[in-house]
Amino acid sequence: MNRSPFSSIDSLKLTFNHIKIWYTSGMGFFTDAYDLFIIGAIIDIFEAYKLPGFQLNSFYEGVLASSAIITAVLGQIVFGILGDKIGRKKVYGVEASLLSAGAFLSAFSPNLLWLIIFRMIMGVGIGGDYPISATIMSEYANVKDRGKLIALVFANQGIGTLVAVAVGAISAYTLPPDIAWRVMAGIGAIPAATVIYLRRKVPETPRYAALVKGDLKEAEKSASFLGAKLNLSKIEVRKMSFSEFLSKYWKLLIGTAGTWLILDMAYYGTGVYSGPIVSSILGKPSSVGQEIVFAGIPFMVGFFGYFTAVALMDKLGRKVIQTQGFIMMALIYVVVSSIMIVTNNKVTGFLISSSEALAIYAMSFFFIDFGPNTTTFVIPAEVYPTSYRTTGHGISAAAGKVGAAVSTYLFPTLLATIGLKELLVMLSLLSILGAAITIVFIKEPKMKSLEEITEELKGEKEEVKA
Repeated sequence: MNRSPFSSIDSLKLTFNHIKIWYTSGMGFFTDAYDLFIIGAIIDIFEAYKLPGFQLNSFYEGVLASSAIITAVLGQIVFGILGDKIGRKKVYGVEASLLSAGAFLSAFSPNLLWLIIFRMIMGVGIGGDYPISATIMSEYANVKDRGKLIALVFANQGIGTLVAVAVGAISAYTLPPDIAWRVMAGIGAIPAATVIYLRRKVPETPRYAALVKGDLKEAEKSASFLGAKLNLSKIEVRKMSFSEFLSKYWKLLIGTAGTWLILDMAYYGTGVYSGPIVSSILGKPSSVGQEIVFAGIPFMVGFFGYFTAVALMDKLGRKVIQTQGFIMMALIYVVVSSIMIVTNNKVTGFLISSSEALAIYAMSFFFIDFGPNTTTFVIPAEVYPTSYRTTGHGISAAAGKVGAAVSTYLFPTLLATIGLKELLVMLSLLSILGAAITIVFIKEPKMKSLEEITEELKGEKEEVKA
């Protein structure tokens, strides 16, 4: 039984304003995925052409690849805390402004140091986008479509990836290298810039207005944005300190943060360096443009995983999708590793044809996206109380980006030392651990109101069961 005072929002049919919020929230994730792919293409250009001021060694390659990821951790924590302390609306649009400015300035970097600095600014914006956009979509969504709508916000990553492959390949084929990489970097600023104004106009969510600010009139006014009517009198909320939040929700934090950490170690490690991995399967590319296309093949397969997750999120549930995704990742990594022929840490062949090997490897990206890459974003936006929702999401997302930074920085060294075969075995073991953490620590929020999931209103059960 739905005991939420926001049942009029929860029971709404999908409206145009739901879609408007989806677009407004989703463009930051377009740039996030665009950046994940495009920095690999930019590194390919720097390595191939040795441009003055942009020469790379293994140290600077790792720093450049992980620079935006590292500062995204700061953005996720800071904006997560601010979103709960001063409100979603007050900070919404600030993160998109940082993101757009960082991407735009990157295109005009005079040297490698400035490129790293501007990408770090962009990273703060990318990080801040995670908890705020996810939570705003969650708190405005109806119950029936909530998982789908939050997943759709994140699925903009799939679109961003395809655009990055196209921009990267076209730029590399048609432009001088010193112009090509700047075009690649600058285009990432455009999508987020288009929604800065829209974000500043999104009303505060009814749930935050009522349950945290205690402003019932603002909550009723905000609900009218969706065409819903709230008749709120007094709402009694369980107030808690941060230590009480940790004490009550620590199991869920292990579940949401731990699985995101594991997922991003696999996703960003194989994602940023998908070019070398695919090239080891298909053979050395004849040009930088072809290497970019090679690198994009797994992402093209993964694109369909995002929207499979969207379609099934509210049918199968988040926990089922996340668990099967981790299990399939583990199986695929083991299979790819077992069919490799390796000599001196170099992949020299496969026990099956190269096209079959590539198809199997690319399917890991499908199950990453139809799996934990989407669900680790969706779940934290639902399972934490309103007063700590962006904080809980920010902590979880930051754990993911820590994993991403570690794998992005270490991946070149691991490829050179232990080799791809052993690296895939390591990722397989991590994926099994991710499935186990999901089963033990994650609760299923499917088809429940946010207040029923979190039990934050007085009169609900005192314990949160994992």
